[in-house]
Amino acid sequence: EQMHNEGPYTPYGAKGVTVVFSGTVGGGNWGGVAFNPDLGYVFVNTSNLATIGKMVADGKGGYRNELAYTRFWDNSKYPCQQPPWGELVAVNANTGDVAWKVPLGIYEELVAKGIPPTGTPNLGGPIATASGLVFIGATKDSRFRAFDAKTGKELWTTKLEAPAVATPMTFM
Repeated sequence: EQMHNEGPYTPYGAKGVTVVFSGTVGGGNWGGVAFNPDLGYVFVNTSNLATIGKMVADGKGGYRNELAYTRFWDNSKYPCQQPPWGELVAVNANTGDVAWKVPLGIYEELVAKGIPPTGTPNLGGPIATASGLVFIGATKDSRFRAFDAKTGKELWTTKLEAPAVATPMTFM
């Protein structure tokens, strides 16, 4: 069966499978955002993932989504669109411009084959500190990272025992 997408906000239809970007686990919809008032930057992590769906008659005069929450992934669980599949993005809140964005997360087996970081699906948000750092877990690769808030350069990373699918916290 052929798939289709007619651009942003394409609704699921009854005439074939629809590919929807961003999907049910896509976009910047988990964990919230962080803000650095000195830079005026808002930091958000995104999962650039699609979902597929198809509406079918429900026998009661309505329709239901036959493929509800189906991710658009291959058999190896890699998203079926161009990377980056996950990003950390800094947006200048004063102008709306993207100050920087970097892939967030890696697939070790792809890096071992010489493929640059693709980003991974991610759940959980970032925090920004007064010292100019952005911390985030969130990634499928079970890492916790620190980034330079001004440039997006990854400064530090550590491997965890499991994905950190929550927003970190800090206290004074």
